Amino acid sequence: MPKILTMLTHEQKISKITHQLKNRTSTKPLSLKKKSVSHEVPKPDDKKHLDEKLDVSALNEILHIDPKKRICIAEPGVTFVDLVAATLKHNLVPIVVPELKTITIGGAVAGCSIESMSYKFGGFHDTCLEYEVITAKGDVLICTPENNNKLIFQMVHGTFGTLGIISKLKFKLISAKPFVKVEYEKYKNLEDYKAAIWGHFKSKDVDFMDGIIHSDTEYVLSVANFVDKAPYTHSYDWMRIYYKSTKERKEDYLKTPDYFFRYDKGVTNVNPKSFLGRLLFGKFMSSSQVLRMVEIFRRWIPSSQIPVTLDVFVPFSKATNFMNWYKKEVNFFPLWCVPYKAARKYEWISSEFFKKTKDDLFLDLAIYGLKKKTDKNYYKIIEDELTDIGGLKTLISGNYYTEKDFWKTWNKENYEAVKVKTDPGNIFRDLYTKTCRSSRGLDK
Repeated sequence: MPKILTMLTHEQKISKITHQLKNRTSTKPLSLKKKSVSHEVPKPDDKKHLDEKLDVSALNEILHIDPKKRICIAEPGVTFVDLVAATLKHNLVPIVVPELKTITIGGAVAGCSIESMSYKFGGFHDTCLEYEVITAKGDVLICTPENNNKLIFQMVHGTFGTLGIISKLKFKLISAKPFVKVEYEKYKNLEDYKAAIWGHFKSKDVDFMDGIIHSDTEYVLSVANFVDKAPYTHSYDWMRIYYKSTKERKEDYLKTPDYFFRYDKGVTNVNPKSFLGRLLFGKFMSSSQVLRMVEIFRRWIPSSQIPVTLDVFVPFSKATNFMNWYKKEVNFFPLWCVPYKAARKYEWISSEFFKKTKDDLFLDLAIYGLKKKTDKNYYKIIEDELTDIGGLKTLISGNYYTEKDFWKTWNKENYEAVKVKTDPGNIFRDLYTKTCRSSRGLDK
């Protein structure tokens, strides 16, 4: 007889995971096996590749969409491409949609995803209302900004799974239209560019805002709005390269999903790069396929061959100082620029950081595709500069902080208060060890 596949309920999936954790006797580090590819920068020497694995790949369903309340409940493995397709049926979308189709909603929280609505709303995590979190001991906690687990709710953001497993998310949606019209404002210097960003930030007069800094004399600000109709539409899933189009066009129209994932072939590091390569393979080569191939062949890829890839969050008031330093010490273009509103004084950031940085608006400057040089550790010099000016960087790639310097930015007291509740045996590793040591193949 043919085998009948039965779908597990969310409760049954959770029960399987908690049973394994409660009955686990090993004290070795534990990593998660997921269905979607990791969107962290590939790290061939990462010790997680040798970890014991806990399979959470079944947690990939949308559980409920409430069109009236504009709320969605879903499991962490749901990808944004599937989420957008489902919510658009109700003329709704997530408030912040990361740029790559297969980023998952759980990964967006754990790894700090933002995009062009972030200048008004912050990160995807700022739109979330509730998390279900499984601890290392197999306990299931409901975490909201108001209940007894409110510190856990705030601290799981940006801590890369080191405080437990997010197993369900409840988050807000926003009204959407079928198309997006984009207009490209062109500037020749940073001060005019900043003035334009600040003007839109204060007036909140557009739905979306991001930009490409093509060089230190070519600044493009892409401002966009939902629209009901479009005289034409473009997609950027084959021959066209979106970031290059921002330099050439004055305006553009895209279907709403195509706008959200306009960078899916790569932000400023599109592959294949050649015309012939894109013609033959471009339709099939997304960022996910590239990352999957690197994951498969990681043992044969030297770490030195992986380009420098990182996002820096520069306080708006320090942007000029940072860019002057950047042109002198790094001088790599183009940069993706995403204005980001810090929605609140985040619990995961140290009080020492807030003494130095008072800004509500940051510029996320994404450096993607910079080739390494043997005589210069770009990660380290950028970390040092950000520490000096009161900025920070995401932890998705190479991190060279000393432990003392690391906790000048991240909040050690709050982190340890949650860690002792959710992972007292440290089987998920602590944040510093995971992102700054184990990721480079080093022991604690």
